Amino acid sequence: MDFLNAFVALANFVIVPALAYGSQLALGALGVTLIYAILRFSNFAHGDTMAWGTMCAVLATWGLQAAGVSLGPLPTALLAIPAGIAGAAVLVLATDRVVYRFYRAQKAKPVILVIVSMGIMFVYNGLTRFVIGPDDQNFADGERFLISARDFKAMTGLDEGLAIKTTQALTVVVALITVSLLFWFLNRTRTGKSMRAYSDNEDLALLSGINPERVVTVTWLIVAALATIAGVLYGLDKSFKPFTYFQLLLPIFAAAIVGGIGNPLGAIAGGFVIAFSEVGITYAWKKFLTYFLPESMAPDGLVQLLSTDYKFAVSFVILVIVLLFRPTGLFKGQTI
Repeated sequence: MDFLNAFVALANFVIVPALAYGSQLALGALGVTLIYAILRFSNFAHGDTMAWGTMCAVLATWGLQAAGVSLGPLPTALLAIPAGIAGAAVLVLATDRVVYRFYRAQKAKPVILVIVSMGIMFVYNGLTRFVIGPDDQNFADGERFLISARDFKAMTGLDEGLAIKTTQALTVVVALITVSLLFWFLNRTRTGKSMRAYSDNEDLALLSGINPERVVTVTWLIVAALATIAGVLYGLDKSFKPFTYFQLLLPIFAAAIVGGIGNPLGAIAGGFVIAFSEVGITYAWKKFLTYFLPESMAPDGLVQLLSTDYKFAVSFVILVIVLLFRPTGLFKGQTI
């Protein structure tokens, strides 16, 4: 019985939250990976692209809620995701036409594009905060819990309860669907195969008649969709605050680099590595250990390796370790 209670406590505070958070990071890292693999630079504006797309979805959600539209137990924001994707797509395509296209024509080095993306990051961040403000915005509705801790205790008779939020379950399901569609698109469609060919060998792809501007446009559209979906899922699970998405850039890049930047499978694996590391290291293990140890050996302290205030430091440390000892990541990078 103690073992079951310990496992439920671990699932409640580590496994379930890390699965949801890892799914969000994986979707964000996939966007970074596609830009790196196809456009050959690290897009530092990706976090704020997520913020902009999510903001568009939040505004659309409020409009739907005001009109009395709902999905019952599910968040209305699911209906607003297309509006968020459209808003993000307009922003990134306009930015590409006005800014990035010029540097591509000049055949600028990747480091120049990285610096440019940092400037765009600050512009996006300012635009988002100007439109919706800097404060937390709650746009979730519907049923809060798929199963509550009280109901779980009543069903199982255990001392520990397992609470699964609707947004956590929704995050995992939507992420699975999104990733499946992305891999189907890249591997089964003509446009997806063109993107892969362009990523593998740009010169050979151009000689084969592949239209580079079409590849670039489709890439930005996919990135806008991934960024918006990841941002909306994160906002539903936590809350929407523009600056939070700026902070998410570190774990997202850490996920992409840990997995092997440029490799979609690596981005997914890296997202879960970062998520479980952050959640596990900042979790207070006292309750879990108390179930296993004799009462005389039960810990007095929280047995918390790091405060939750420093969870992003975990991403940074993992990123440094990977860059020092395995810079190619878990999977070899730059291949879609």
